[in-house]
Amino acid sequence: MYSDELVIGRGATCDIVLPERAVSREHARIWREGRRFLVQDLDSKNGTFVNGQPASDPVELHEGDELQIALAVTLRFISQEATMPLEMGSLPDVTPRGITLDERTRQVTVNDRVLDPPLSLHQYRLLELLFERDGAICTREEIVHAVWPDAVEEGVSEQAIDALVRRLRDRLAEVDADRQYIVTMRGHGFKLE
Repeated sequence: MYSDELVIGRGATCDIVLPERAVSREHARIWREGRRFLVQDLDSKNGTFVNGQPASDPVELHEGDELQIALAVTLRFISQEATMPLEMGSLPDVTPRGITLDERTRQVTVNDRVLDPPLSLHQYRLLELLFERDGAICTREEIVHAVWPDAVEEGVSEQAIDALVRRLRDRLAEVDADRQYIVTMRGHGFKLE
């Protein structure tokens, strides 16, 4: 069963999730009216474009149209009746994106590239906590318990936590400078995007 409407965005509840910072939580909507497909931007910050033209009002999609989400992600519209042509060099990029952790070896891979040298124990524990939360906010107290379990009684300064987050961000940026994976939620904590 197919829906007659799709929402594209960064938010986890979207039908098509694009985990890019330039993409709004609910960025654009595609829907069907009879045999026609239309797209419209959902008042996103960075816009939706069809063949380079803004889609602030509904735009009908035609075979082969190029749909750009925030100029960060490009999609091609192929109707369900058409067979998508595969030309040499036009195969989709299937390189794994994002972060993977190997708990046994503590090896971290970002966009299919291994972080070398490996993360420090504290950096790995922080990344592991954020990774396990899958986008949920981690408070500073939770970070102290996960990263410095022996120091809970004495306490850990906010500066030490901020310095650890900054060092981990720098390490991730070594292999992917275009994306900030760790987001500060002011007054709440941190989360992994």
